[in-house]
Amino acid sequence: MSKILSVAFPFAAVGDGAVGGAEQVLTTLEQELVGRGWRSVVVARSGSRPAGELVGTDVPDGVITDEMRELVTRRHQAGIDRALASGTVDLVHMHGIDFASYQLPEGVPVLVTLHLPPGWYPEEIWAAARPGVRMVCVSEAQRRACPAEVREQLEVVGNGVFVERSLAEAAHPTHGDHAGSRLAPRTPWPVAGHGYALMLSRICPEKNLHAGIDAARRAGVEVVLAGEVFPYEAHLQYFQQEIEPRLGAGVSLVGSVGTVEKSRLLRGARCLLLPTLAPETSSLVAMEAAAEGTPVVAYRSGAVPEVVEHGVTGLLVSGVEEMADAIGRVDQVDRETCRRVARERFSSRRMVDGYIAMYERML
Repeated sequence: MSKILSVAFPFAAVGDGAVGGAEQVLTTLEQELVGRGWRSVVVARSGSRPAGELVGTDVPDGVITDEMRELVTRRHQAGIDRALASGTVDLVHMHGIDFASYQLPEGVPVLVTLHLPPGWYPEEIWAAARPGVRMVCVSEAQRRACPAEVREQLEVVGNGVFVERSLAEAAHPTHGDHAGSRLAPRTPWPVAGHGYALMLSRICPEKNLHAGIDAARRAGVEVVLAGEVFPYEAHLQYFQQEIEPRLGAGVSLVGSVGTVEKSRLLRGARCLLLPTLAPETSSLVAMEAAAEGTPVVAYRSGAVPEVVEHGVTGLLVSGVEEMADAIGRVDQVDRETCRRVARERFSSRRMVDGYIAMYERML
């Protein structure tokens, strides 16, 4: 079977408990590939837990500066070089926003998944790529946002989540795989009962999490925030200025969570809040919520309306007041319908089948 070299963004770990969307997709895809008999090697941050072989990149502690980025990029390149030198690699799959920073040998097919909004990538990535390099989008909304001159060349492989795993856990609940985090839990875990609003996210300005807290408070509902602050200066400032002052009085903060604990939190939630301001290219957490039968109350940002069907799997809103009102009306959304939609649309098997079909065409 062919050997796939997956290259992650070096600052975020891959494996159970991964926080970023790109890291979660890489984790899901790589686990499925190994399960189907493909050979896998992953270049990612040290401490990652892929299903296949890990080539780790050491990342220093502290705030991420330009100097640290340069150092980590050099280390990551060295890891890519080691992985390529260790044996035959049939295809390289790049997942990081920094994919254009790395040198790869001619003759090896390269697939790049554009996980982030097109405007967040350097403009030079749209220039004529060398033969053997293909880029793929994760949603139609993302593809429409790409430059017109390349748009028609881009395919879409929609994201997916472990729908079958989530449904199995819903039938047989388990507990206790709370993953480590830079943020220790501030309060005990909530119990099931559909009494709280939940947010699962990186803690950063574009996710607009403080608006979700304010909306839940207006609705008179407790809110649980599960997420992690990465050591970017802007993210740390946002946490200190907008999130920390809102903690307490019905607002619980926990760190990043593993698969089982995430499922438990989603199953126990009244709804998932998604007040993001980013031009989202997809929403894995909204897919996971649907798989657990949990309605989503979300802003209409980027591709979110492609995932959250208004009145079917959640409610789409604009602003804090509408979100607060929707929290009070979310019982109108049928939880079994959410699960059915997840089975039909969001299965990781569909996503993996799409990538394998691309691998086989490129090989």
